[in-house]
Amino acid sequence: MRSPTVYDFEARDISGKDIALSAFKGKVMLMVNTASKCGFTPQFGGLEALHSAYAAKGLVVLGFPCNQFGSQDPGSDSEIAGFCQMNYGVSFPMMSKIDVNGPAAHPLYKWLAAEALGLLGSKAIKWNFTKFLVGKDGQVIKRYAPLDKPAHMEKDILMALAT
Repeated sequence: MRSPTVYDFEARDISGKDIALSAFKGKVMLMVNTASKCGFTPQFGGLEALHSAYAAKGLVVLGFPCNQFGSQDPGSDSEIAGFCQMNYGVSFPMMSKIDVNGPAAHPLYKWLAAEALGLLGSKAIKWNFTKFLVGKDGQVIKRYAPLDKPAHMEKDILMALAT
């Protein structure tokens, strides 16, 4: 029996359309749980810069709004989409708001967290802007902490794109 990959999951985009992640097969994916009212919110700019620089080479950045940490993304999906576009020019796909921890956690995030453990072996997502880099084979390459700025992931992204 084969191990699951990111391509076994689907997510709803911010406009309400279900997207099979298999649509991104063969691409490198950077998945981020985002929030609009967080100290890390300016990372949207860095994520957009990575998307702009590497989308044509096969990088897909996916944002997953989450309101589980300090209620820092309380808006509706349309409010979140408007905020991201107006303030950061986000052009990468944003998904519908999800939970990343607990009994209602999205299955994708349950899988991501189990595949790449956090600090001290923790599965739980600790805060907004935890990032997961997924290779072209659909397997998780690495988890990045909220403090890790998008620009610091560029070397890993280039390596993943080259494989």
